[in-house]
Amino acid sequence: MATNPPKLKTALSAKERLQNLKNTFETKYGEAPLFYACAPGRVNLIGEHIDYCGYSVLPMAIEQNILAAVSVSDSGTIQLANTHPQYKDFTVSCTEDIGIDRANPQWHYYFLCGVKGIQESFGITRLSGMSCVVDGTIPPSSGLSSSSALVCCAGLVTMEANHKSLSKVALAEICAKCERYIGTEGGGMDQSISFLAEKGTAKLIEFQPLRATDVKLPDGAVFVISNCCVEMNKAATSHYNIRVVECRIATKMLAKARGLEWSRLLKLVQVQTELKASLEEMGALVDEVFHPEPYSRDEICEALGITSEQFSTDLLSANTQHVTQFKLHQRAKHVYGEAARVLQFKSVCDSQPAESVQLLGDLMNQSHASCRDLYECSCPELDQLVDICLRSGAVGSRLTGAGWGGCAVSMVPSEKVESFLQAVREAYYKPDPRRAAMEKQSLFVSKPGGGAAIFLEE
Repeated sequence: MATNPPKLKTALSAKERLQNLKNTFETKYGEAPLFYACAPGRVNLIGEHIDYCGYSVLPMAIEQNILAAVSVSDSGTIQLANTHPQYKDFTVSCTEDIGIDRANPQWHYYFLCGVKGIQESFGITRLSGMSCVVDGTIPPSSGLSSSSALVCCAGLVTMEANHKSLSKVALAEICAKCERYIGTEGGGMDQSISFLAEKGTAKLIEFQPLRATDVKLPDGAVFVISNCCVEMNKAATSHYNIRVVECRIATKMLAKARGLEWSRLLKLVQVQTELKASLEEMGALVDEVFHPEPYSRDEICEALGITSEQFSTDLLSANTQHVTQFKLHQRAKHVYGEAARVLQFKSVCDSQPAESVQLLGDLMNQSHASCRDLYECSCPELDQLVDICLRSGAVGSRLTGAGWGGCAVSMVPSEKVESFLQAVREAYYKPDPRRAAMEKQSLFVSKPGGGAAIFLEE
């Protein structure tokens, strides 16, 4: 695997989308783009809400991506436009500090996260001016990582425009960190697969240090993505960060219960490492330490011996200060169980037993049940869609992405794909006019796609 994002020469005439983007750019700015950059979305096959706890995940890039056409100048400004009319133009000075409004998570702020991440990484005092037109084929707020792909594309664009060079791993780590400017405390999976993906293979993504290992998916089955058509914006709601906070509190209380130096531990994986315990043993410890009823702030403060002020400052994020109840048993139980399922999934893919497809399907079903019941990150529409997918011929189906809306991913035997697609259309999309209108971009077979790249016109 090459260490840096590839630069590819391409004939635009053979690629209709690139040619259309060039035409839009020239109409908008009166000049031709200097280069193009793309970053893919992703579907997480298994391993939901555990990357920010330090555990491995198993995603693959999808063919849908964010594409940007770019010219470079000494104008002192960054001009942003989008081919989709609902996303308004935006211009910002690149000679001043770039501000990102967390309270108003517009599309251009995600782009500016990537710009700011590269600027700070290299200590660039004056960024090159840029004119950009962005085009996306990833359905927004669908759990397929459209926002992270935009951040990654912007980071790649900014690196290239300012004549810098970074490895894929370094870019992924910078983009994971800088997306937090918008307020989402993600774990790094989305940015890692966007840069480290390779066509034709899923990846086991491990953290600290960040690395990606090929995972060959079994022959005889394909993955189908279906959007429940409920949108969820991670940065605009606190659902996601509440789960991050609950896992952080659970880490500290488990560590304290076992006599560890709990104040320096932030992630559930660190407790397992310190105790040299198996994931199964960690699951048993969760049952031993936590009661299933929600914990109040006062109960947590008493258990940790901290003040209410310390609790708010050290454990909560900006958009979770209002939370009063925390489900620690359920969240930690999900994380350790899901981490074990990721390893089991990879083991099946590596050994390829005769019943591979069924075994992987079972793990996906267990994952969805845990996301629904323990992590409570599903929604009624997603649960309905998963049930329809299973009735329509999928051997396994689960929510993918943050949840609370967005997409399901289903494993379908190859010979059943057409009947599966038709059955899901009839049962989920056609009865609802709004869903029916979105069906074309909401239900599709996905193959493992390649990672982020720069394109130069031949």
